[in-house]
Amino acid sequence: MSASARPPRVGVPATPDELLTTTRSVRLRLDLSRPVDLDQVRECVEIALQAPNGGNTQRWHWLVVAEAGLRKRIAEVYRRSFEARYPPTAAAGEAAAGGASSGAVSAGGVSDRMLAGGRHLAEHLHEVPVLVIPCLELGSRPLTAANQAGVWGSLLPAAWSYMLAARARGLGTAWTTVHLDAEQEVADLLGLPGDVRQGALIPTAHVLGDGFGPAPRRPVDSVLHLDGWGGTGRGGGGA
Repeated sequence: MSASARPPRVGVPATPDELLTTTRSVRLRLDLSRPVDLDQVRECVEIALQAPNGGNTQRWHWLVVAEAGLRKRIAEVYRRSFEARYPPTAAAGEAAAGGASSGAVSAGGVSDRMLAGGRHLAEHLHEVPVLVIPCLELGSRPLTAANQAGVWGSLLPAAWSYMLAARARGLGTAWTTVHLDAEQEVADLLGLPGDVRQGALIPTAHVLGDGFGPAPRRPVDSVLHLDGWGGTGRGGGGA
């Protein structure tokens, strides 16, 4: 069967706009029982390497963790970090507000719905078939308290590109950084050099159910400023 004659894969976005508006952080719908083809993960990383980065220095590194024992040890660090940041007592807020069905704000400004999903991921992270950890080799450049946009701007766009490429292949991912509260523990597990810092942890798996829709977001006119902070985003047309 030719490529043009193949039926579309269920849940895979058909257009660039659909890809960009339906790539979600998936926590509750990751398929924990189905293995992921590491060749697909490699393809996604290869695509991610086309992302912009400062000076084209390409100081990124990608740790793909598939071995069950190592995933379990990383997941233990992640779970401890999650529970320290969002203590189990926060679950009382989830229950009082109706659990995962509620949009009420709970611990740390996170909605109860998101907190429930995050807790589920923390409890099952060791079952996710692949964990991807994008890293940045800093060399002699220290991380300072100053604006670090120029530093992490050389890694985070590529990490997002990885997630988009995974979505285009029917895979689900989640953007997580909770483990960075204990970053050194994970660095030791992975044998990372001292000048390599982690930017995220991206669980990767097939997804349960059909596709995703756009997430609720603030209206564009409430965040778009034209020619200065006080300018409205409503334009009057082109030149």
